[in-house]
Amino acid sequence: MSELLRIVVVDDEALSRAVVREYADADPSLEIVADCANGFEAVKAVAELKPDLVLLDVQMPKLDGFEVLELLGREQPVIFITAYDQYALKAFEVHAVDYLLKPFSAERFQEAIARARERLRAKELLAGDDVDKMIREARPRTGPAGRVLIRDGANVHVLAVDKIDYVEAQDDYVAFKSEGKQFLKDQTLSAVEETLDPSRFVRIHRSFILNIDRIAKVELYAKDSRMAILRDGTRLPVSRAGYARLSQLL
Repeated sequence: MSELLRIVVVDDEALSRAVVREYADADPSLEIVADCANGFEAVKAVAELKPDLVLLDVQMPKLDGFEVLELLGREQPVIFITAYDQYALKAFEVHAVDYLLKPFSAERFQEAIARARERLRAKELLAGDDVDKMIREARPRTGPAGRVLIRDGANVHVLAVDKIDYVEAQDDYVAFKSEGKQFLKDQTLSAVEETLDPSRFVRIHRSFILNIDRIAKVELYAKDSRMAILRDGTRLPVSRAGYARLSQLL
């Protein structure tokens, strides 16, 4: 018998979760440790139970599958479950991500599980940058983000973009600064930049993205360098290239 695989199932449709449970119950090497009706439940279950694999529906209200994947972290092995979605299927195939297209048979389910086992043994998981790229390609083009989702243990913070003062790169993380608070997220500054409205947020420095509504003034700091002074008194460096981008918006 194969080694026991502990699974969390995430799907807002009870019938879909029941089908997966039926297929999994027929295989003694699979154990469903949680089934979740939404993304918030999924983040909590994964944080507390640390499963080997997550079966994750793409189309869900509140949090979609891609938002859940961002919150779960780049190391979490996932098989996506989806109804037909042209963006998602193309991205999954390009990046060789396992997915199940609804409705799927028990045989197709076992095929995906077998493939996931092989990848887990070989440790062939997507790298962080590959995950970010796959998510961008798989998500339908809907315009700039209206919110940012940040995981804090088993909890999720939902941060409205309007509330963001600036974003700062900090080693392997980015820090969202909002109303005197800081929220850390495992993401690159470039990935954040791609999701924000370029008419409102500008990369003023290799380490900073600024909400231009927060600017009080920009001062010359030294030769070819400037400092952005925010309304709350925060001072942020502005590079030459950053000032050129900022000047186009002010």
